[in-house]
Amino acid sequence: MSVYSERKAGSPVADFLSEHAQVLSITVFFLACFLFFSVTTDTFLTLGNILNVVRQAAPILIVAVAMTFVIITGGIDLSVGSQVALVNAVAAIILAMGFPWPVVVVGMLVFGAFLGIAQGWFVAYQGIPAFIVTLAGLSILRGLALYLTQGYSIPIKDVPGFFALGRGEFFSIPVPAVIAVAVAVVGYVVIASTKYGRQVVAVGSNLEAARRVGMPAKWIVASVYVVSGVACALAGLLVAARLGSGSSNAAVGFELQVIAAVVLGGTSLMGGRGSILGTILGTLTIAVIGNGLILMHISPFFTQIVTGAIILVAIWLNTRIFTTNFRLGGRR
Repeated sequence: MSVYSERKAGSPVADFLSEHAQVLSITVFFLACFLFFSVTTDTFLTLGNILNVVRQAAPILIVAVAMTFVIITGGIDLSVGSQVALVNAVAAIILAMGFPWPVVVVGMLVFGAFLGIAQGWFVAYQGIPAFIVTLAGLSILRGLALYLTQGYSIPIKDVPGFFALGRGEFFSIPVPAVIAVAVAVVGYVVIASTKYGRQVVAVGSNLEAARRVGMPAKWIVASVYVVSGVACALAGLLVAARLGSGSSNAAVGFELQVIAAVVLGGTSLMGGRGSILGTILGTLTIAVIGNGLILMHISPFFTQIVTGAIILVAIWLNTRIFTTNFRLGGRR
């Protein structure tokens, strides 16, 4: 007769490290980058430069939080840069017509939601892959922005309240950074503590199973693109307010930075797993790398190569060493 015994409980430390390996790995990498640039440059650690980093990272973080929701469902949104550019341009055109800036802000957020639901409908209800839909959106929306502006930059004049969104400070902290932190906190709470957040994760893990247990799976998929659209609208408004103009050339390559930040933070491109905290750290890491390389007087033509290589190595370490091979006191 066989005798069965209960498996011994694992080490609490090992369990913690295994469960949070990806967030811990990006934390270590972020701190290493921060320390490296602090030592190798004289100006990186100054208050003015740190505030500049968080101000510039704010639009990326806002959209990256929304992109985390999209990627958790197993989707992707390649059109975020074009959405930012279109909202940026349209907001400048409407402000130039003399409309009150609060009305423009609300209108652009609604416009962003419309752009999101339009793409989400094709993905969720028509079954077209998100890659194809948002790739088409990337081209269409950028082209629309170019058509509306005719390729010119649209200046925004005499709107101090609007400019405060991009240039103002709140207790010496840039307003864009305050808004980005608020968005990140809301995103974290939604994913961790709400029914909707649990549904997003469930749909990303297994859409058909989620549908069979009564979840509105298609609507959940469509809704994350609405979230993405609203986030892009907010980012576009912040960029317009900071630069004082709207341009169809805004946010070129933005989608790559956003997706890199999300994946660097440990969110799985296969869906079903993601971390808002990891996304925050991923965004800050990319911002610190870009800023630090500039301060080191690295050629701007070489900066993209270095940044891409660092991100690739970091993600490789994240997915290989810290997930598949990481064990503490156990067999590999």
